[in-house]
Amino acid sequence: YKATVSVLYCANPLHGLMLRRCLPVLVRHPLPPFTEETARKKVQAAEDAWNSRDPAKIAMAYSEDTEWRNRDTFLKGREAVRQFLKGKWEREKDYKLVKHYFTHTDNKIAVTFQYEYTNQEGQLIRAYGNEHWTFDPEGYMKIRNASINDTVVDSRVIHGPQDGFPTGTGK
Repeated sequence: YKATVSVLYCANPLHGLMLRRCLPVLVRHPLPPFTEETARKKVQAAEDAWNSRDPAKIAMAYSEDTEWRNRDTFLKGREAVRQFLKGKWEREKDYKLVKHYFTHTDNKIAVTFQYEYTNQEGQLIRAYGNEHWTFDPEGYMKIRNASINDTVVDSRVIHGPQDGFPTGTGK
């Protein structure tokens, strides 16, 4: 889901209910309020983006002033997210992620996830976690809270959708 230009209409307080055209803004579909279908699409888009391991591409899904809690790291702003992700994938090799839709409200989505990577010591690590996402009206993630636990494992279980492992659709 790429950002697209959308025209918003705003109420003009000087003319009651009359509408005036506002400046075009970039929006990131699907937009809140979410249905279960659109929330699942947002989850799948996030899974696909994170599996690209492209910090610049992924960072564009977040608002300019996004607020993150990732484990014990607190970030503010899209550029801080991009830098964080760049460092993450310098340390975490062979990264593969699966996200699962859990629930949603109008502008929030909760997911569970697991991912695997090889650390700098050559150990295979599996991480399990939960994320709570809050979106702005333009569809950008404004808040991301992630709780994550790691464990050393002997073999991979996440290979990719082509191997039949369930994807972010939650199925």
